[in-house]
Amino acid sequence: MDQQFWDELYGSREQLFSGAVNGVLVTETAELPVGRALDLGCGEGGDALWLAGRGWQVTATDISRTALDRAAATAAEAGLTERVTWTHADLSRTPPPADSFDLVNAHYFPLEVEPGHAALRALLAAVAPGGTLLYVGHDVAGLTADDTHGFDPHAYYKPAEVAALLDDRWTVLVDETRARTTPAPEGTHHTHDTVLRARRRD
Repeated sequence: MDQQFWDELYGSREQLFSGAVNGVLVTETAELPVGRALDLGCGEGGDALWLAGRGWQVTATDISRTALDRAAATAAEAGLTERVTWTHADLSRTPPPADSFDLVNAHYFPLEVEPGHAALRALLAAVAPGGTLLYVGHDVAGLTADDTHGFDPHAYYKPAEVAALLDDRWTVLVDETRARTTPAPEGTHHTHDTVLRARRRD
C-alpha cells in the first residue's frame, strides 16, 4: 500500500469515495471544543472539510498526491482553503509533530503493525495534552478474502489493539463495535465499525 498503489487506485475513477464525512466522526466530536486537528489518510477530504467547516484548523495528510489534489480543489470550491493544510506524507517515514493536535482522526487508516510500534507511537504522541484520539476501523469479524480483496486485515492495527497499547496517560472513553450509519463502500461488505476514542490527560 505505497504511494503508487493509492495514486493508481484514486486515478482509476473520478471520485473514489463519497466525499461525505464519516458518521463516527460527527458523533464522537460533537461535544469537543474547536481546536487543531490532524486528519490521517484524509483521502479526498470528507472529514477534513467537515471539521474545517465547523471552525477547526486542520492538517490533512495522505500518501496519495492524487487524493490530496482532489481534496484541495474541493476545499477551494467551498472557501475553506485557509482552514486546511494539505500535506503529502507517509506516517511510517515522517512522524507528525508531537503534542500538537487537539484531535487526531484516523478513519480506516492502514497502519501496518510493526515491532516496537514506532509509527503508532508517533501518531499517539501527536495528540496534545487534553486532546482526543479517534481511531476507527472496519470490523473484520466474519469477512472473507473476497471482502478484503486479498489483503490481510490482521497486518494492520485495529482500534482495540491501539487501546491495549495506551498507557496511564490516557483515558479510554469508547472502545466498541457498532453498526455502520452509512452504507459500506461499493464492492465491500463492511457492516460494522470498531471505534476507539481516548483522551490524553493534561
